[in-house]
Amino acid sequence: MKKIVFFTALLFISPINISNANSNSNNEINTIGIVQDSTRLAELNSYWKELSRTVREGDFEGYGATYHEDAVVIFATGKNKISNSLSVALAGWKQGFDDTKSGKVKSDVTFRFSQRIIDDTTAHETGIFHYTSIDSNGKELANQLIHFEMLVVKKNGKWLGVMEYQKSVATQEEWDALK
Repeated sequence: MKKIVFFTALLFISPINISNANSNSNNEINTIGIVQDSTRLAELNSYWKELSRTVREGDFEGYGATYHEDAVVIFATGKNKISNSLSVALAGWKQGFDDTKSGKVKSDVTFRFSQRIIDDTTAHETGIFHYTSIDSNGKELANQLIHFEMLVVKKNGKWLGVMEYQKSVATQEEWDALK
């Protein structure tokens, strides 16, 4: 049985380059760019927080709603490398969401980023996510650190995942380095 993990995200630091400008118009343009980047980052941070919330609360429908209907999920961490439509991935995750919602399991996911490339309507997010799952007796079912990439698009004012790529297992040291 394949083990599939979920994601969510937290942003700690995102570098913004500010160039020194000699004219007021350049300073105004740079300020506008920083405000737009800050707004987009805040929107994307809300997206990742919503992903985390849905995993933590076992909100299956809410989780699915964070993805585009044509989304693809790629799993490359195990022996069998596979690419699935979101609907196939969700079918495999459904029981985990149901168990979390009923209280049989406590699940959580957090994100840390190594790179965030964004514009007005697209984003490519790279980092590590930490997925945990513990049953009602305190037995650890999952404790996974996974390198991931995610492509996100903004449609009708809402960010939606279009490609989730779970690349490889990460180490604790790699996770800690992204603090």
